[in-house]
Amino acid sequence: MSRHYSMSVTITGALPDRFTSVMAAASAEWEFDDWDSHEGILLGSGDAQLFGGETEEQFVQRLTKAIWRANGGPCRVEVTATYLDELPCESYSLGADDYDRLMNSNQEASHEESG
Repeated sequence: MSRHYSMSVTITGALPDRFTSVMAAASAEWEFDDWDSHEGILLGSGDAQLFGGETEEQFVQRLTKAIWRANGGPCRVEVTATYLDELPCESYSLGADDYDRLMNSNQEASHEESG
């Protein structure tokens, strides 16, 4: 069974001359398709799936080991995992019953004046 996730990784303290190797190693473990670096910190994000019953914790350990190997030593690896299959959400449904109330309200006009 696969579970769809968005993963974000923040890598702090990696050796600057190893950034390319670190990003490649991380991307080999997860479909990180968006990388950025800022003041020596690498930021990556991407959506993919965990397979075969792998837990989030197991994934983080696997990813971290790959990053540390590519870096040639330890660095801080922070991962934010967002489970996409069952996100909390709010649903709204507006129709004819709401038309007069919304179209004749001053809510939109007051919003435009404050913006």
